[in-house]
Amino acid sequence: MATVQILNTLSRELESLEPREGQGKTLSLYTCGPTVYAYAHIGNFRAYVFEDLLQRHLQERGFTVRRVMNLTDVDDKTIRGAHDAGVALADYTRPFKEAFFQDLKTLRLLTAEAYPAATDPEQIALMIAMIGTLMERGHAYQAEDGSIYFRIASFPGYGKLGRVDLANQRSSQRVASDEYDKEAVADFALWKAWVPEDGAVGWESPWGKGRPGWHIECSAMATGLLGETIDIHCGGVDNIFPHHEAEIAQCECVGAKPFVRYWMHCAHLMVEGSKMAKSAGNFFTLRDLLDKGWTGREIRYALISVHYRGALNFTMDGLAAARAALGRLDAWWERLTETAGSEMEEETPDLTTEGFFAALDDDLNISSALAVLFETLRESNRKMDQTDEGTLTPAQARGLLNWLARVDGVLALEPEATATIPPEVEELATARAAARAAKEWKKSDEIRDQIAALGWIVKDTKDGQKITKS
Repeated sequence: MATVQILNTLSRELESLEPREGQGKTLSLYTCGPTVYAYAHIGNFRAYVFEDLLQRHLQERGFTVRRVMNLTDVDDKTIRGAHDAGVALADYTRPFKEAFFQDLKTLRLLTAEAYPAATDPEQIALMIAMIGTLMERGHAYQAEDGSIYFRIASFPGYGKLGRVDLANQRSSQRVASDEYDKEAVADFALWKAWVPEDGAVGWESPWGKGRPGWHIECSAMATGLLGETIDIHCGGVDNIFPHHEAEIAQCECVGAKPFVRYWMHCAHLMVEGSKMAKSAGNFFTLRDLLDKGWTGREIRYALISVHYRGALNFTMDGLAAARAALGRLDAWWERLTETAGSEMEEETPDLTTEGFFAALDDDLNISSALAVLFETLRESNRKMDQTDEGTLTPAQARGLLNWLARVDGVLALEPEATATIPPEVEELATARAAARAAKEWKKSDEIRDQIAALGWIVKDTKDGQKITKS
């Protein structure tokens, strides 16, 4: 098995990914999911696509990946949204959950083993049990407002993931909100006592009615489904502190074992060079981009083509470049298929093609991997252009197609299934062919424009007209 190396956020070093003893080739992977108070935006999907690339590559390298992704469906934002909309919490979050799963399909993300929601009864029970253990061991206490807080001073390792100097933190300040910045970080809420603003949202516990804090939700769901120690935990860099730091403290105070072996975090996404914000007019959900005419795989390519630890500047020009790159890949795929014909025997491609996977072994070096892919495209196209003995044989084309299938198992960029051409488009194409045969070029161009208006593209090739969906 090839050695896959990743930059572990905890150690700040490149480390080899190895399963735990007795786990065979199985790795557990926990990925932070969305807070379902609105449609997920492309900044969220930058992380989800990176995590999908990681899982796909690990599977290509022979690992079995058990992935869990949580859904945060109770917190300040979801409760406030439900209250403002005048509906029950579950009714408010349901359409955003459904939209999220549709978006995952659009971006071709693999399905996780489980998508636990924070409000699931079994998850609430796990959270209450976990808080109870923390209370018993002196890591948590009940404040005057009835809420339960984690006592940071009881866990000397707090701050190790984000390299936070607690001496510079205002550790005496307690913050009940799910959202607080580093200057205000202190003992954080595990269980938030019910207040009138919560309305019907609340669960009974040994400490009174209330609801879980954001951090305990992930800790309970991750360990409840994947065990006390998880192999890989992913998320955005904005989750390192305080969220992932809090997860470590909670889990290691309960389990007395390392919570996560490898931490991986992706960098921020910028849009047209600026931080994404509705006020700046550069805030995009996946649906916004689809409405502008971009496809899911074009967006996936744009999100996947920059190394996960590098800042990604998401632009319309970048999407156009993704469209052009996919067009080249599509044309190459089609040309290889035509060259291979009915040939069943294959000739293994040059070993340089394995450089694609070797690049991803190096902390998912996608830039180097894509360089191998497009260099292989250029070289094989050059050979197919030749007419002498150096041309690409059908067996070689078949070998490249099989290699491409492996590559696509990781990138998930295969062209959409060929759509059925409507009769009216077929009739126009026939009329255009007749016009070209009669050298009526103006009429031919006019018909081409009519075909384009119907959402189809006609190209002239040495084998005649080729019609594809635009």
